[in-house]
Amino acid sequence: MDFNETNLTMNIDPFKKLLFLLITSLIADSTSAQNIKMEKFESQTLETERYLKIYTPPSYKSDSTKHYPLAIVLDAEFLFDVYVSNSKLFASKDEAPEQIVVGINQNYYNERYEDCAYDEETGFPTQSSEAFYRFIRGELMQHMELNYRVSPFKTIVGNTLTANFTNYFLIEQVPSFNAFININPYYAETMPDMIWAKSTRLENENIYYYLCNGDYNVEKRKALIDSTNIYLQEADSVRFKYKYDEFKNSTKTASIGQAIPGGLAFIFDVYSAISSEEFENEIKDLSPPDAIAYLEKKYVEIDYLFGTDLKIRERDIYAVESIILDKENGDYLRSFGEMINDLYEESPLGDYYIGRYYETGQKYKLALRYYKTGYMKLPKGDPDSDGYYRNIERVVAKRNGSYIDPDAEPEEEMEDDSESEEKNSETTP
Repeated sequence: MDFNETNLTMNIDPFKKLLFLLITSLIADSTSAQNIKMEKFESQTLETERYLKIYTPPSYKSDSTKHYPLAIVLDAEFLFDVYVSNSKLFASKDEAPEQIVVGINQNYYNERYEDCAYDEETGFPTQSSEAFYRFIRGELMQHMELNYRVSPFKTIVGNTLTANFTNYFLIEQVPSFNAFININPYYAETMPDMIWAKSTRLENENIYYYLCNGDYNVEKRKALIDSTNIYLQEADSVRFKYKYDEFKNSTKTASIGQAIPGGLAFIFDVYSAISSEEFENEIKDLSPPDAIAYLEKKYVEIDYLFGTDLKIRERDIYAVESIILDKENGDYLRSFGEMINDLYEESPLGDYYIGRYYETGQKYKLALRYYKTGYMKLPKGDPDSDGYYRNIERVVAKRNGSYIDPDAEPEEEMEDDSESEEKNSETTP
């Protein structure tokens, strides 16, 4: 009998099935909980203690050299679990790096209203919220950088009032965060102008700014977010990366679950493998050396920002393959292959491209050497081994002069001269 999942499920009665699913769910929650700890933080700035939730990804303990982007999540009682769940999902799909996530509890005693208050006239923080700002920017960030392996890339997330507060870290002279997720922000009246002004003055690093809105917001709040969206769409800055979502037929609560994955997809788009849109807009018209440089730069940036030390994905290698093969007579195949051999020494792919380079240049002895080296790297029984071996056979035939190009049109047979003369004499009067 085939003990696959379908058969196993069919033979479990409904009660046992429900019990099985419940236990599985509890085990999953328990596994996740093992990576989350509650920490009481004694703040000298706030002159009180604050409670933090800190999530570290599964690989944190197993890989002591790896660094991780940091996300600070305000309103942790409502946003932390949603953010952590989505960060794990995106990481598992290789659409975002694993992250360290810190949630700040602000709702047990309604701390958020003092933490994130602002002056109605100026839009700037009050005395209490300025202290909270200094707590995050100074004490908390320093604590995380000293005690955890965090990379330079940092995200901050807020909802309604706390979303407005996150922007104080953007409008400062040097933004403390690289990415901002603003969920239905209760903007101060002056905040949109301050955000727009900052977006036009960015010089050194990119800022990723995600904003959402919906019909569930009261008209005054919605109108201010709408006008902010118009401002930011018109911001003329290559450094300010902006994404806006307006949710229809939703609610303020449901929008949290929509905004966080939307924000993650936007912010970590640079981390993801090359999409068809990225290829069309950024790569398709590049020369081979520029395509190779683009690929290398993309992964250098990923390593710098996210601390992942991620190798160039094989699917990204295939994404630019057509440019390397088809343009400039394949002159850059060797450089391409050498780059791949440096990254994936055990893969036959780099040797294949170098073999193609020498075969194109009719240097069959060298081509044969690299094809054979690549073939020897294939594991026994690999389904691609026959196809790879045909490269060797083709080069051997070319070297011996016995190769017939299957794509070449067959030459017309020439008539024998004597037969042609005979026919001409028969038709001549």
